[in-house]
Amino acid sequence: MNPMMLEDAEYLANSGAAFWEALAGKTVFVSGATGLLGSQTVLALDAYNRMKDGKITIYAHVRNKAKAEKLFADATDHVKILCGDMTEPVSVDGEIDYIIHAASMTSSKDFVEKPVETIMTGITATNNYLKLAADKKVRGFLYLSSLEAYGVIDPPIEKVTEEDYGRINQLSVRSSYSEGKRMAECLVASYASEYGVPAKIVRLCQTFGPGISYDDGRVFAQFARAAIEGTDIVLKTKGETYRNYCYTRDAVAGMLTVLTHGEVGEAYNIAAAGTGISIADMAHMIADEFGEGRTKVVFDIAEDATKLGYNPKIVIELDTQKTERLSWRSEIGLKESFERLIAYMKSIRA
Repeated sequence: MNPMMLEDAEYLANSGAAFWEALAGKTVFVSGATGLLGSQTVLALDAYNRMKDGKITIYAHVRNKAKAEKLFADATDHVKILCGDMTEPVSVDGEIDYIIHAASMTSSKDFVEKPVETIMTGITATNNYLKLAADKKVRGFLYLSSLEAYGVIDPPIEKVTEEDYGRINQLSVRSSYSEGKRMAECLVASYASEYGVPAKIVRLCQTFGPGISYDDGRVFAQFARAAIEGTDIVLKTKGETYRNYCYTRDAVAGMLTVLTHGEVGEAYNIAAAGTGISIADMAHMIADEFGEGRTKVVFDIAEDATKLGYNPKIVIELDTQKTERLSWRSEIGLKESFERLIAYMKSIRA
């Protein structure tokens, strides 16, 4: 197990957070368990078992069994790997108390090259896990949504609450992800209303930390990789999109808080305080703070950035007061997040 991922998992296990009391002795099912947030959630739950005798049974639902076995090789026997396709019906013997649906397509390139699969995977998988939740009469179900569900809020507002919504161009194939998230959220609310599934939603800003692959294509990884390799950060847009970010460990704490203490049928924003920044400013920050004089920011504006998978320009900062009222707070700022990400990426670099 990677030492930095283990450190974050053990930090959460030792946090004394209120969600641990609710989860102790229960069975938790995690979809997308080899993904960034899914894996950190499994590791945190298992760390609680090792360190606090939590007696949590963890079902890690994955597509790639070999990857899961490698990732969880040092885990206790409380972690049970279930292999299956999230677009197929899910069957589990025995009781399940909580379900965390963390599986999702995450590649922006796929959003434009495989928009049908992006839409259908999101909706079909969410429906399958909600059916499982209804069948098992779970205590709680959590769906991981995204700030992209808000669309483009124009004119921008200072802080975006869970009650604010913008526009999405449904005829743009890049909207396959954001429209898919909106439809899945409606499906979650519908299962809560029609079948009594105690389902909640978290809307995550862009979240990163130890656990990503070295060649991850998302912007934070591209910037970190440029700093590590001493290459230029090449921006294909003016970098005007402005949003906030969150470190993985803080996000997992927020997820478990909403799962166990959030209101049924409600959505909750998760983002780190004080991390609002434009893409261009973040690129310059990485070059200045971590580039060691070797990395510059270069603009090579694409004629049509949407073909590269980039979303339209947005200016959005999530308001997290609703989540904070559940006694959750972010702890790690943007610079420290990148310090830890870069240290992790250096440790796994081939």
